[in-house]
Amino acid sequence: MVLILTFLLTSMLHAQVQSAEQILNQANLLYNNGRYAQAILLYRKAEERGADLVATSFNTANSFFQLDRLPEAAAAYRKAVHFSNGEFAPALANLAAVLYRIGEYPESIAVYRRALNLDPDNASAWIYLSEAYQKTGDNIGALRAIEKARQIDSVDITLVYQQSEIHISMGEFDAAANLVREAYAKNPEEIDFLIYLGDIHRLNRNFTESIAAYREAAALSPNDKELLYKLADCLAEDKKPYLAIDILNQIIQMDSSFTDAAIFLGNLAFEIEWLDRAEEAYLLAGRMGNKEAVYGLQNIVHEYIQKKRISDARKTIERIFALYPGNKELKAEFSEILSP
Repeated sequence: MVLILTFLLTSMLHAQVQSAEQILNQANLLYNNGRYAQAILLYRKAEERGADLVATSFNTANSFFQLDRLPEAAAAYRKAVHFSNGEFAPALANLAAVLYRIGEYPESIAVYRRALNLDPDNASAWIYLSEAYQKTGDNIGALRAIEKARQIDSVDITLVYQQSEIHISMGEFDAAANLVREAYAKNPEEIDFLIYLGDIHRLNRNFTESIAAYREAAALSPNDKELLYKLADCLAEDKKPYLAIDILNQIIQMDSSFTDAAIFLGNLAFEIEWLDRAEEAYLLAGRMGNKEAVYGLQNIVHEYIQKKRISDARKTIERIFALYPGNKELKAEFSEILSP
């Protein structure tokens, strides 16, 4: 969370004795150098000498926050709010942020709203208010707050993702998808929008639209292995194993060290009883160090034995022994299975 660390410098002080002004400046210098504990001592000393109470309280609170002493930071921000008669928006915004951090979400919401009454164009405060609403389960409040943030900052595309997440949490998948599609139309260079669109449709189990979005993204970014893996996974969920295998094979051709793709391919091939292709994929993964490969190979051996294909089972066992020569458990298991 990004906080507003605004400082009240000399120009914001009332007419003070020189000693108070010097002490406050020294405290600010310590703060800027990361010496927060020492800064707190000088802020307090400056306060005793008659420095502006809003300035000393606010900067003391900032120091406590940097030290992760959140209850003390909240108390100091409350003092800054009190001494400013509730008119210093940064103190309110920072107090709300601290309250959020310590889990006081309802009070955080109330304080954010006070801050926004004073500074309605603070997009960050609207964003944090939205997050606080989400913590209380008030998705309507969260949606209104994030919409307000987007009105103020229409350039920040991350807000599109945040608003979409709120729609998704409300089960409004079409609204989320439409929002992302509109954002992509305005930002065609943002391919991640297409990937996210595929994710949204997949969550809604609309595999046709999900596959279409992933394919559209893959056409623009054909070497994105993670994207292709998502496409393959979605094709598998849509009961299209052969198409999924084709995509996984593309990934392996690009990067044989992507062993998750090899394991996935092996699993799909095993399910459709394409055992030789499954074995090939598992062996590749095993040679690259993926420990899951052995389980797939064991399943193939047992499948061969169940189908009375003992010769094929023996060949696979020999390949397993070559891959895992020192594994006594495997040798014991297979010697028992294949014993006359």
